[in-house]
Amino acid sequence: MEKKAIQKNDRIPLVIEDMGVGGEGIGKYEGMTFFVKDAVIGDQITARVTKLKKNYGYARLEELLTASPDRTKPRCALHRRCGGCQIQAMSYPAQLRFKQNLIRSQLIRIGGFAPEEIDAAMLPIVGMEEPYRYRNKAQFPIGADKDGNPVAGFYASRTHEIIPVRDCVLGVEQNRAVLDAVLAWMRDYGAAPYDETSGTGLVRHVLIRYGFSTGQLMVCLIINGTGIPAKERLIDALCTISGMTGISVNINQDRTNVILGDKTKTIWGQPCITDSIYLRECETFQRTSTSVRYQISPQSFYQVNPFQTEKLYSLALEYAGLTGKETVWDLYCGIGTISLFLAQRAGKVYGVEIVPQAVEDARRNAGINRITNVKFIAGKAEEVLPEFYARGTARPDVIVVDPPRRGCDTACIETMLRMAPDRIVYVSCDPATLARDLKALCDGGYEIKKVRGVDQFGQTRHVETVVLIQRKDT
Repeated sequence: MEKKAIQKNDRIPLVIEDMGVGGEGIGKYEGMTFFVKDAVIGDQITARVTKLKKNYGYARLEELLTASPDRTKPRCALHRRCGGCQIQAMSYPAQLRFKQNLIRSQLIRIGGFAPEEIDAAMLPIVGMEEPYRYRNKAQFPIGADKDGNPVAGFYASRTHEIIPVRDCVLGVEQNRAVLDAVLAWMRDYGAAPYDETSGTGLVRHVLIRYGFSTGQLMVCLIINGTGIPAKERLIDALCTISGMTGISVNINQDRTNVILGDKTKTIWGQPCITDSIYLRECETFQRTSTSVRYQISPQSFYQVNPFQTEKLYSLALEYAGLTGKETVWDLYCGIGTISLFLAQRAGKVYGVEIVPQAVEDARRNAGINRITNVKFIAGKAEEVLPEFYARGTARPDVIVVDPPRRGCDTACIETMLRMAPDRIVYVSCDPATLARDLKALCDGGYEIKKVRGVDQFGQTRHVETVVLIQRKDT
């Protein structure tokens, strides 16, 4: 009898034997691989097929028959609907194992490195003491429910459908008070939520930043207009929240998915909040008394998990191996977060960043900390480095690179190879692009010395990695 082909909406039994890079459980049925969101390695489940490709498919978890030993009860009842937390159903030790293996497997599969080479260089992932309530930044889209009332929340996975969430358990508790105040003001004074389809409505997003070391709180409303109604009423409501330091509006009238527009106006208080990052001893990760203060505006790039950022940057500083004489280039330097750490142990640091506003922030942060041996330059790294080299600027002893998720530009990689520093410290937020770039750098004469993951984003599939590579002839 001919076997019936698998069809969409079929219910199938699966044993979850692996995890995908997106945190999906992986199981096989009749020789076909299926990816199942919210499934955990070791689960025995019934799943419903949602999409079929030639050799694999996607399915939805319908019934948990036997739970994995690594399965845990999520704190958030909305975790399956919301697109923010992909692996909240997995115990935290299992999350760390998943991320450690993700880094290793990407370096081997995409980078082409031998397993024994990676295993010799790879150190245990650095986990969090508390994998909840760690985010110092939240961006809540604003929409309307079926009755037209304004709601705030997060987008469901792979959609722009807003799941109402006022108290995300990854964010600070002050977020709820801010959203309650904003939504009440919208209802009372007719500030309509933005509608993506029609391009009408006023309030698009609420951006909240919190300084863990200072307790300072900032709120920025992203609006589809040039002003807001009953401004003083909103200010009065927000100022009752402890720590409120600054309130602003950002104007974005473009039909775009980009959250922030180009113009921000402070309507109360300060345009920035201040936070500090402390150096940690890398053996124990205990805080030292050495710290760097940063001023953070609504537009600033600043790591969202300050406690883990301290560990990440302390590892980067240790891997740089500075003695006080070196010339260091920090590429994709943002507001100078890593540069200012490096400057305390280097002879001279050059920070390069393509966003002019970030360079202004970096220069201001250097002034706040009275650090004078750092120079920030606006431009593309692949253009700035050769220009300085041609002027006779000393070859860098160390390059530190912390690119966005897409990794380094090909021209940037080629420039680093031409500059031939003794060491390169690569800080990455994506193991796949890290593996690709490390392959190119190692093909150009470098070798991997240390690899260590740092879990910046508990309950999610994302992980940071810091890698030390060294020139083979040093």
